[in-house]
Amino acid sequence: MARLPVAVLVSGSGTNLQALIDAAARPTFGAELVVVVSDRPGVAALDRARNAGIPVEVVAWEEHPDRAAFTVAVCDAAARHGAEALVLAGFMRILGPEAIARYPNRIVNVHPSLLPAFPGARAVAQSLAYGVKVSGATVHFVDEEVDHGPIISQEPVPVLPDDDEATLHRRIQAVEHRLLPEAVDALAAGRLTIQGRSVRWS
Repeated sequence: MARLPVAVLVSGSGTNLQALIDAAARPTFGAELVVVVSDRPGVAALDRARNAGIPVEVVAWEEHPDRAAFTVAVCDAAARHGAEALVLAGFMRILGPEAIARYPNRIVNVHPSLLPAFPGARAVAQSLAYGVKVSGATVHFVDEEVDHGPIISQEPVPVLPDDDEATLHRRIQAVEHRLLPEAVDALAAGRLTIQGRSVRWS
């Protein structure tokens, strides 16, 4: 069976990308990572991609006049490699509606909280500041609002009394590294159906 060609969007070290690379090495995995797109040059995620033989593209935010132009450039970079879906794996930019139009129900994001709690870029720090006893990881479809689309999967992570941002984030990432490849594989296999805000697995 043909694999779903996927572009992975990154901004940093690429640990979720590495989890996808490792998963894609299995012959039963349903997606092929056809390109890694970063909004920043020189990040470790690009080295991970090159080491795995995956083409890379850099689409720098500051080289575009607005979010719409940046979004179109990201989508164009993905399309040049035949990507039919986008996976946001630690991608720290917000895509505009142009991406939703080009990849409807084909954009997946991973987020370090149990959404809808603590959306945005500082979820782990905000979770600790609020004093929650349980945090977690969420994989969801992307819509036109930030960290808002239909939820594909979630898993709780207990907050320990001596946790700081780094220790909690590491444990959340360990869960993300499992949930994200599972969700991408299910998307590729056509096993995810969106019904309103619910995502049904088959």
